[in-house]
Amino acid sequence: MRVLVLAEIDNGTISPATARIVAAASQLGPVDVLVSGPQSAADAAASIAGVQRVLHAETNALADALAGLLADLAPRYDYLVAGASTLGKDVMPRLAAKLDIQPVTDIVAIEAPNRFTRPIYAGNALETVTDNQPRHVLTFRASAFRPAASGNAASVEPLATSVASAARFIAAHRTESDIPDLSTAQIVVGGGVSVGSTEGFKLIEQLGKTLGAAIGATRAAVDAGYAPNDWQVGQTGKIIAPDLYIAVGISGALQHLAGIQGAKKIIAINKDAEASIVKIADVALIGDLFEILPQLTAELEALGIKR
Repeated sequence: MRVLVLAEIDNGTISPATARIVAAASQLGPVDVLVSGPQSAADAAASIAGVQRVLHAETNALADALAGLLADLAPRYDYLVAGASTLGKDVMPRLAAKLDIQPVTDIVAIEAPNRFTRPIYAGNALETVTDNQPRHVLTFRASAFRPAASGNAASVEPLATSVASAARFIAAHRTESDIPDLSTAQIVVGGGVSVGSTEGFKLIEQLGKTLGAAIGATRAAVDAGYAPNDWQVGQTGKIIAPDLYIAVGISGALQHLAGIQGAKKIIAINKDAEASIVKIADVALIGDLFEILPQLTAELEALGIKR
């Protein structure tokens, strides 16, 4: 059974999530990867272990064009796969509609070639679904899978076909940063609306810089303008599964907890000992975050942990 994975391209480069999606898809059969972007992105995809072949479309196609391109390629494959990301949520439902297939989305485990586990009820329960359709349209939660190794040398084949888009790309607005990718980071420091201001978030950024961590935020903090939108963690933001999540001034609303349920260890810094996040944390520091964070950062730097 052959698998086609849609690569995640971020600012012209392969996103770290792609290696995780390839690792998951490899459990289903030989994997080809579709790259819509520059040659360098195609070469990076070819280096991911488990990739048999890279299909390269030179232009950065928009969602409707990608769905059309995948639909043209669909007869060659049993599985059409993407990440459960903004891109996957935009492209794969369009593809499923074109193919008249019910997609299976946000998969966190593969039980059999046609049986998959996915979260429901905001992550409070897991369901196992059986997909008996002749062809499968799937999205995987990247944070639920370990990334594939590198060092491969798959062939790269240019695609002659192109599909027109009804939309026109106007501009991209990005937050420039050198911090790790939030979706795949091993350590994440997250802040809530209790941080109080953009300046207050500087304390969280400093702790994150010391630990080499990604920075996250609750929806309330993002809506208040304390943090950029691409830092949002939760049901309506990014789903993360770090080895360590440090929650600062976060109460633990259901929507936020749905985004961190894969975290292996949680440290909560909060002055409310009854907060929901405190009750599920492995370690809780009860007190004023504006006193705890500078002390914690200074102690870590004194121990030589600064990265």
